[in-house]
Amino acid sequence: MSADGLTIRKIWSQVEETRLVAGTADDQGPLRKVAVCAVVTNPYAGEGYVADLSQIIEGSEAVAKEIGAEAARLLAAPVQSYGKGGIAGSAGEQEHINAALTSVFGDALRAEVGGGEAWITSVTKVGGVGVSVDVPLAFKDDVWVRSHYDAMTITVPDGPQPNELVVIAVVANRGRLNARLGGKSVSEALNVANS
Repeated sequence: MSADGLTIRKIWSQVEETRLVAGTADDQGPLRKVAVCAVVTNPYAGEGYVADLSQIIEGSEAVAKEIGAEAARLLAAPVQSYGKGGIAGSAGEQEHINAALTSVFGDALRAEVGGGEAWITSVTKVGGVGVSVDVPLAFKDDVWVRSHYDAMTITVPDGPQPNELVVIAVVANRGRLNARLGGKSVSEALNVANS
């Protein structure tokens, strides 16, 4: 299947629900995190240095729409935090997966999950089949809401192949359970955003 220039081999999803931390929970309910990964063919794999990576950048919009919509659907709750990440297979380079996560991807992801204008946390690396990556999360409307600093560890068992990219969107329904380090609250961030 092609997503406007990037061929998707598979979609891989992970859902995690945490109900207790240190044997206790707060009054906000379980923390649910969802990752949706698109394993796509890297059009520049094995090509050496290529100056213009526009095929990945332009193709990333359709990928973001697809995996963002699926992440929101699987979360089954309003999105409070999100992050993006990716892995380039060994025949590619880190710049290839970074090209898949530029503002073209970020703007489309925001539109699908209801994100604000805040910077979207991200991480990229080069790795082999089954390598894991920790995708950071932050509150969707204000990166300074400390209770939502978190991460989700992602592994795609059969990807990335050397000529592939794994493009990842992660969403969560709330901040960490029992967060108690102060900082800006969600309500304070939303009041600033709405004023």
